[in-house]
Amino acid sequence: MTIVRALSAFAVSVLFVAPAVAQDRVVPTSPSQVRLSYAPIVQRVQPAVVNVYAAKMVQNRNPLMDDPMFRRFFGVPGQQPEQMQRSLGSGIMVDSNGLVVTNNHVIEGADQVKVSLSDKREFEAEIVLKDSRTDLAVLRLKDVKEKFPTLDFSNSDDAQIGDVVLAIGNPFGVGQTVTHGIISALARTQAGITDYQFFIQTDAAINPGNSGGALVDMNGKLVGINTAIYSRSGGSVGIGFAIPSNMVRVVVASAKGGGKAVQRPWLGARLQTVTPEIAETLGLARPTGALVSSVSPNSPAAKAGLKVSDLVTGIDGQTVDDPNTFDYRFATRPLGGTAAIDIQRGGKLVKLTIPLEVAPDTGRDEIEIKSRSPFQGAKVANISPALADELKLDSNVEGIVVTDLAENAPAAGVGFRKGDVILAVNGQKIAKTGDLAKAALDQSRVWRITVIRGGQQINVTLGG
Repeated sequence: MTIVRALSAFAVSVLFVAPAVAQDRVVPTSPSQVRLSYAPIVQRVQPAVVNVYAAKMVQNRNPLMDDPMFRRFFGVPGQQPEQMQRSLGSGIMVDSNGLVVTNNHVIEGADQVKVSLSDKREFEAEIVLKDSRTDLAVLRLKDVKEKFPTLDFSNSDDAQIGDVVLAIGNPFGVGQTVTHGIISALARTQAGITDYQFFIQTDAAINPGNSGGALVDMNGKLVGINTAIYSRSGGSVGIGFAIPSNMVRVVVASAKGGGKAVQRPWLGARLQTVTPEIAETLGLARPTGALVSSVSPNSPAAKAGLKVSDLVTGIDGQTVDDPNTFDYRFATRPLGGTAAIDIQRGGKLVKLTIPLEVAPDTGRDEIEIKSRSPFQGAKVANISPALADELKLDSNVEGIVVTDLAENAPAAGVGFRKGDVILAVNGQKIAKTGDLAKAALDQSRVWRITVIRGGQQINVTLGG
């Protein structure tokens, strides 16, 4: 079973009762109480759902060029021909001035983005903000002088299992399509799709082309952004996932505020999952909560008095089952205020107040290593609290970290990954990006490199 990014919109539905009050759920007692058509909702929502077309130029690469023997006898050819690579997804108009939210994986690496409205008109679009941590991106239509229909956000925390929902998107490029189903589960934290593992699960039919599409409730409000499915075949089997609207709201707000990156609260502490063995050690009836494994000095967590071995069990009155639940709840809190968290410490309940502030991000000094070396094509940066939080590094780690790797770069070929912390090269400590740039100029035949990956120190020797 694999998770497939839905490059499409997916849906959920079930026959439902028209509620007298928005949050009332009533079981129908007669056919007259069951709506037999979703048409009024679709007519109101459909104009705000768009199709997103992304294109980028890629260079054709002959796999024979990776064979040293072939290269020896036939040489290295000149520039390889390029071709246009296209992807298809969906999006949602969230501002009448032409602001569209979609999945980041729909437009990742795109040189050109177009948005097609439900009335078939097409507009060029610019990428305003990309956030790989949530797999969301915000686009803005170019050269528009009109107002567009939009979708309002629901409070996704009010959603309940069994609620009827509709999904609208462009599966397989066949055109705008509506599907229906129910919310099958909430707070799915083991999907492994984004940094923030907290998804709405639906049985709606989600297929390639649906990514970025709308999941709406019976009031015509946005519940989530359809993002991925479980599938053996690549097609829908009735297990789809949507990013909750409360997380979408945070990303859209950052874009509207003119930011190039999402502003979210910084905790300054590492949390770990409570295993059955840890639960037994702590005397818990079941493995639940998030255990504090480290706290950064001068961080909001430290200022609030959070300590290693504290067990976080709640935030602002909502239960915390695991670190993913806490990360989502904390990330959707508004900056500038505070969050109340419940912890167990020494068998006693303690309440702490955490200030909601962004992590410092000074002195990042990101550069790309271009000299011929094992690091060629790697982007590296000095580790700031913001970068450590973004890449989920240990709060006390220092030095420089790989933030990106160019496609087909030598650095990727030798095995470097995003998030690798480079400590030393050929016996020289690497404390800042300039140190690595200098070390990469060495024409050494043997490279001895010390890296931290996933919290483990690795010593690597290349060449020789």
